[in-house]
Amino acid sequence: MLPLDAFAKVCADVRPGEDADQVDGLTPPVVAAPATLDEASAVMRTAAEHGLAVVPSGTGSKLGYGRPVERCDVLVTTRNLDGIIKHSPGDLTLHVEAGLTFEALRETEADGWGQHLALRPPENGTIGGAIATDVAGPGRLLHGSARDLLIGITTVRADGTIARAGGKVVKNVAGYDLGKLYTGSLGTLGLIVDATFRMHPAARAVRVAVVTDDPGRAVQAVLHSQVVPRAIEIDRPAGSDETTVAVEAETETPDETSARLHELLGGTPAPEPDWWNRLPEGEVLAEIRSLPARLPEIIKAVKDLPLRGSAGAGRLYTTPDYTTPDGVEELREALKPIGARVVLVRAPLAVRKSVDVWGPLPTLPIMRRVKDQFDPDHRLSPGRFAEGV
Repeated sequence: MLPLDAFAKVCADVRPGEDADQVDGLTPPVVAAPATLDEASAVMRTAAEHGLAVVPSGTGSKLGYGRPVERCDVLVTTRNLDGIIKHSPGDLTLHVEAGLTFEALRETEADGWGQHLALRPPENGTIGGAIATDVAGPGRLLHGSARDLLIGITTVRADGTIARAGGKVVKNVAGYDLGKLYTGSLGTLGLIVDATFRMHPAARAVRVAVVTDDPGRAVQAVLHSQVVPRAIEIDRPAGSDETTVAVEAETETPDETSARLHELLGGTPAPEPDWWNRLPEGEVLAEIRSLPARLPEIIKAVKDLPLRGSAGAGRLYTTPDYTTPDGVEELREALKPIGARVVLVRAPLAVRKSVDVWGPLPTLPIMRRVKDQFDPDHRLSPGRFAEGV
C-alpha cells in the first residue's frame, strides 16, 4: 500500500504535496489535515508505522523558524482544527484548537466577551504556531508568553499516543507542565492539537509615544514607576541618535495616566506608532535577547542597524544586512560582552543551512534527552532545533 493510501484510510483530508507546500525546499509527498483529535492520532500513528518524518504546520507562516528540516515526508496541517471549544468567562479560561488563527479569535473576542487572550503575535498565525515558536507580541512584558498563559494542552506524540497535561481551570495540579516544554519546541516533540489558556479582563488602555535620545532612562523610569505598563516598545532607525519609545498601559484614568507617562518618558511627543507590533522588514531578521537594563549598550553596539521590539521584556529585533555566517557571528561578538544572545529568526534558506541559528546553548544536553524521550526515532521536524535536535 502506498503511504498516501494509508493516510487516506485514517484522515478525510489527505492529498499529495505540491510546490506550494514546500518546507525548506522539500516537497512533502503527503499533506494531511486532520479535523479531529482521533484523526490526528491516526495520522501520526500511520507515519510512525511507515517510518516517515512529520512536520507540523498551521498557516505555514513560521515554518522558516529554526534550522532547515532534514526530511519532510508528511506535512500535517492543523487548518481543520480551528475551533473554539469552550470559553468559560467565570473561570477566565479559553479552550481552543491549535489551528485557530489569531485573526479569527480577535473577531470573536470583539463580539462582547469582555475578556481577551493576552497573546498578540506580530503575524497572524495560529494558536499552535504561537506556542511552538514562543512568540507573544508587546504584551509579553505584563502577561508573559504562552508559557505563562497556558494551563492545559493536548498533544499527539510521534507514535500517535495522545497526551494531555494541565487542566481546564486556572488553579490545577493535574499532570506534568507539558505546556512549558512544548512552548518554543518548533514541532520537534509532538503535534499540538488544542490548548487551554488563562484569559484577562478587557481593560481600557492608553498608548503614549515619545522621541528621545536617552531611551534607556525612559524605559527604566517607566519600569520603576507606579504605572503598570502592558508593553514598552522601541523603534530606532539605523544610524539614528533618536529612539521612539512607546508605552501601553491599562488604566481607568486615561488622561491622568497619559500625562504621567509623558512626564516619565520626557522627550518629544510622537504620533501613534504605525510600527507597533510589527517586525522590522528585511531578508534577514535577528532577535536579541537581553535584560532591559542593557538597552543603552545594545543600541550603541548595533548603532548601524535598525532596532525594534519589546524593550521592557528584553526582546529586540534587528535586520542585519548579512548574507554570510560571518556577519551573524560578528553581531554575536558585538553583543557578547553585555550578555545578550542573538537568535536568527528569518533568513534565506542558504544562510540558515550554513549559520548557527541559535548560538551557544548550555541546556543542549537536556534538550537532547527530552528529544530522545518524546521522539526516539527523531522523525518530528528532524534537524530543526539546535544542532539538529
